[in-house]
Amino acid sequence: MRLPFTGGIQRLLRTLAVLVAFSAALAHASATLLLEEPYGKLGFFAATGHAAVYLSDVCAETPLVLRPCAPGELGAVVSRYDGVGGYDWIAVPLLPYLYAVDRPDEIPLFVDAKMVEFLRDQYRRNHLEIVAPDSRDGAAPGGNWYELVGTAYDRTTYAFEIETSPAQDKALIRKLNSAPNQSHFRTVSRNCADFVKDVINFYYPRALHRSLIADLGMTTPKQMAKTFVKFSARHPRFESSRFVIPQVPGSPPRSTAVHGVVESFLKSKKYFVPSAVASPIFGGCVLAVYEGTGAGRFAPAKDALVFSPQRDPEPPLGAEDRRSYEIELNHLLARATPEVKGARLEKAWERVQANALPEFDAEGRPALQIRTGDQTTSVGIAAGNVFVKGTQSPFAQQLLEARLREELRRGTPKASESDVARDWKRLQQALDDDNDAPDKDNDNDGEPTVAQSRQRPVAPVTWPLDRIASYRP
Repeated sequence: MRLPFTGGIQRLLRTLAVLVAFSAALAHASATLLLEEPYGKLGFFAATGHAAVYLSDVCAETPLVLRPCAPGELGAVVSRYDGVGGYDWIAVPLLPYLYAVDRPDEIPLFVDAKMVEFLRDQYRRNHLEIVAPDSRDGAAPGGNWYELVGTAYDRTTYAFEIETSPAQDKALIRKLNSAPNQSHFRTVSRNCADFVKDVINFYYPRALHRSLIADLGMTTPKQMAKTFVKFSARHPRFESSRFVIPQVPGSPPRSTAVHGVVESFLKSKKYFVPSAVASPIFGGCVLAVYEGTGAGRFAPAKDALVFSPQRDPEPPLGAEDRRSYEIELNHLLARATPEVKGARLEKAWERVQANALPEFDAEGRPALQIRTGDQTTSVGIAAGNVFVKGTQSPFAQQLLEARLREELRRGTPKASESDVARDWKRLQQALDDDNDAPDKDNDNDGEPTVAQSRQRPVAPVTWPLDRIASYRP
């Protein structure tokens, strides 16, 4: 029998637990090296990706001025870019850096290139005019400013975090604010990875270093992450963690594995094969360097928890569970839409999104204007508005099916078990809103569904990002 006051006690205990975790997070500052996968096809040097540093207790007064964070603020990502207003470094708050929005409920569930461009430009107009002003015709400027916001739409990022102190944070703020912020970017000797190396070494001298052999003297993001992990292992008294920030599901191409210089050359057939044919000795030397330095043995995703702004970091979905969900998803959709084949259903939302216009709803969350016949419908595409009044359930069903398909693909960790369970529940809700969808809740003779039967407790974490879920700017 449930006592009448039990619910109130449980709510009180949960509230106290949240407050304790929140206070603990505020008490521990940290610096996090962000290793970002490459995207696009610009040659083997592009395979080295990008590096940035997230400082949990250092905030951006402006993109060019740093300050200590106030209680509850999320910190900023600071990085060096080439061709952004002539500045050496630029700081952007964490959520906009990853998703080009200010709140977790505004993050789109599935994106295309038009939506990504729209979100980035809107954020630029509101917050980044100082470093990326409009062009003369009022349009978005050229250059690399787009890399400042929405990086999770282009690529997967690996995060390597280590604790810092308020005194160290304040000293770094003074150093960066007082020095000239003028770009002297050089690919080989003054790139994004060099900036990250300098920042982390400011906190922990000689923690990071370049590889003269594996990267031919160039500072690369992967080498910085590799030496960061080694430093953390040698100094266990400094609390550290590893996370993967998945690329947001969508139609843009998925990012690729990050490499060092020699590794990139070796794994690029269009460069290595002709060189090895022309000079087998050269090819053998490259292979010897690769094997001897262990350049390919560092796995950024190893032991990494999966980050999401809606929850604490959790382990990635296991291979067996992924296959079970994939099979059950095929069965569920075959029952709900027997007239549509799986391959056609999978592409349905991408076609809808390609013909729609991006916009914001009344609450500032991403939405799409979709024309059906002579009517135009506004459809929410973010967690906060996918089921708002007026949303058409067929569109929500297509969006959520596309998202689940992407989360269940093999490869780089894309979601935790609770992420997939949550999206599974959303898809079932979309199907339940459709009167033509039979028996969506439970079709296994009283047994719990896949999403109901695979719930695990969230592992305790120390990364200050547990402030995000309740954050409001």
